[in-house]
Formats: sequence, structure tokens, C-alpha cells
Amino acid sequence: MTAPDGSAAPADQRRAIGAAMVHVARLIKSGYQVVLTHGNGPQVGNLLLKNQLAAQVVPPVPLDWCVAQTQGTIGAVIVSALEQALAPDPARVAALVTRTLVDADDPAFGDPVKPIGRYFGEAEARRFQEQGETWRRFDRGWRRVVASPEPVEVLDAAAAVALIEAGYTVVAAGGGGVPVIRTADGTLTGVEAVIDKDLAAAVLATAVGATELVIATDVPNAIVGFGTPDSRPIEEVSTAELRELQAAGHFASGSMGPKVEAALRFVEGGGERAVITSLEQIGDALSGKVGTRVFRGVES
Repeated sequence: MTAPDGSAAPADQRRAIGAAMVHVARLIKSGYQVVLTHGNGPQVGNLLLKNQLAAQVVPPVPLDWCVAQTQGTIGAVIVSALEQALAPDPARVAALVTRTLVDADDPAFGDPVKPIGRYFGEAEARRFQEQGETWRRFDRGWRRVVASPEPVEVLDAAAAVALIEAGYTVVAAGGGGVPVIRTADGTLTGVEAVIDKDLAAAVLATAVGATELVIATDVPNAIVGFGTPDSRPIEEVSTAELRELQAAGHFASGSMGPKVEAALRFVEGGGERAVITSLEQIGDALSGKVGTRVFRGVES
């Protein structure tokens, strides 16, 4: 939805979502029952930047509020775009602002590593650090990092199931969901964190009883030996084989790593199949023709 530097005008984001929903609509018209989730990193980053720039005028809002706001905005755009892509057929599409439970004692809170927002120069990053934020240097510059705890439960999955059973295509757990913890007295409260969208997708898929998890990205396959002369695409693979490749360090933590882990967790947790492929090929991937297809055992 955004350019590599994290910037995008609303019209650009609408166009990108519209193009994506064309592929989703094809799945629905083919008879698949679809539940959607999405990322929100650059959008949350932009909201946080607005917080910083307007802090002397408007009180800044916490990170969990930013996640909720972007869920609502992106969800609404997805609903409209998918309805348009399904036309003239009648469409029932709904977006949920969804909370995801995390553990208050998750070690991620003590070691923030999840990058959000756009890249900045060192001088600007130092200025934001003085405001109490954590920033780290990456290949393309400095970027804010926040805690990314493990998703435990999508708390509003039952509402998603009710909508699914009523015939809706549901958008839920956007951006990994609004991060909340349960306090000692049982109260739920938001926390300063973001949840990995791929890992949350696996939790959501299991919670709603999905049989297949499709992770749409910008490459057709996960790769073994990425960036080396021996690189090769992974096509059909068992969970055991993929775990071995993961342990050997083939998947970077900031890119393909969470997608592979999400696929593994879903299938190991009872899902029939997980697929990692490019957005344009999700239909063919579900037909078993392309993409990285993960099973408990390799199909013959």
C-alpha cells in the first residue's frame, strides 16, 4: 500500500488495495469462503509521526490506539474495494476492529525489535530517541522499533465466526490486532506494542476454523539459499522439512521468517495446508500449481 520510503497518498493506497481485491474476488467467485487480514506498519508509522509533529497541539495517542485506527481505515477501504471487485454480484463484506491478547510477561517487551514507520536520518532519529523512543540503524537508515509480543488469542474471533456463518467475507486482526494484556483482576488493557501480522493470521485462521492459510507477499515462493548461487524456490514441502530449513537459517527474521513460521504453526496446529506466494498467484497456489505449499506430509 505504500512506497519503499513508507509514504503514500490516500489515492495511491486505494488503488493498491483495489488491485489486491481483484485477486481476492476471483477466489470468492470460485467458491472459496475467505477471511482477510492485512498489515499496517507504514500506516501506524505515519500516525506516530503525526503524534510527534503535533504533540504540542494535540495530545499524542498510544500505539494500541494507532493500531485500532489503522484497522478501521484500511478495513473500510478493503470492504469498499472488495464490494466493487465482486460487482455486479451481491457482496456481503464486513471489517472488524479486533483485539489480540498477548502475555504481559512476554520477553519482547524488554527487547523491542519490530521496525515500524519510515526511515529517517541519524539526526532525526536521535531527536526522537530523546522523546523516549527506541530507534535502530538499518541498511536504509534509522527506524523506530517497538515490542512485538507473541499473539496468544484473537479475542474477537467469535464475532468473526458469527459474520462468516451469516455469509459475510470478514476482514479481521488487521495489523496483527490491537495488542491487549489481561491484568491481575482480569481487566483487558492496551499496550505499547505491535503484533506480527503473519503470526496473528495463523492464530486467526485456526480460531475461525479455516482449512487453508494463504500468505500473499511480493515473491512467488520462499527461497532456500536466498542471495546465493545455489538459491532455489521451495515448492511442495512438509512441515518437518521446512522446520529443518528454518533451523538452518534460510529465512530472514525481518522478511520471510515470520511467514514461514506462521505457515508452520497453522499446519502443525491442525490446518490442512498453508501457502506462501505472490498476491497475483493466490488462485493458482490454492490449485496446487505454484507457490510454497506446506503440508504435514508431502503429497504425492
